[in-house]
Amino acid sequence: MIVIVGGIKGGSGKSTLATNLTVIRALEGRRVLLVDADEQRSASDWAEHRESLGITTPWTTISLNGAGVRAQLLKMVNDYDDIIVDTGGRDTTSQRSALTVADVFLAPFQPRSLDVWTAGKVVSLVEEIRSVNPKLRAYAIINRADSQGVDNQDAAEILKESEGIEYLPTSIGQRKAFANAAAEGLGIIELKTQDKKAITEIRQLSVAVFSN
Repeated sequence: MIVIVGGIKGGSGKSTLATNLTVIRALEGRRVLLVDADEQRSASDWAEHRESLGITTPWTTISLNGAGVRAQLLKMVNDYDDIIVDTGGRDTTSQRSALTVADVFLAPFQPRSLDVWTAGKVVSLVEEIRSVNPKLRAYAIINRADSQGVDNQDAAEILKESEGIEYLPTSIGQRKAFANAAAEGLGIIELKTQDKKAITEIRQLSVAVFSN
């Protein structure tokens, strides 16, 4: 399965989701390829940091960009059970190229007006891509959710009304544990001091994305 974690606005935690989903799938015994197609290289930097610390890394990480992403993914799709692509937070050629061959598009949104207002543009992108990739499944999720919940509810209502994208009710909270894990080159499920709520949320997301 090829899963694209992307969108058109930065700062919503796409790299955090991509890397944590990679860890979960790999530790479940899947053959996983993590593709960093983001100019900021956050996923690649995290993977390199992990390997520099000597942490066992049972997956492969590579960087790709531009229109050639599609061709490269097609070459590798049979070599892996799951390919997870972090495309960053802009409507780039890399993202569009990857989406033409993807099975799933996962678009995280922060519960902020400037973020959820972009939902319409994401819907338009999905509609355009489906003209060449009709099998594409698109999901919206609230990431970095507020602990109080009011803004989360408002954002959820907007995303539920966005036709063409399925809203996933499992939100991912704004938790320091994610930053702590990344700083140690780990996924949230590998952190010694575990945040059970964060682990539950990311596992629920993994099930929702990969169960279909």
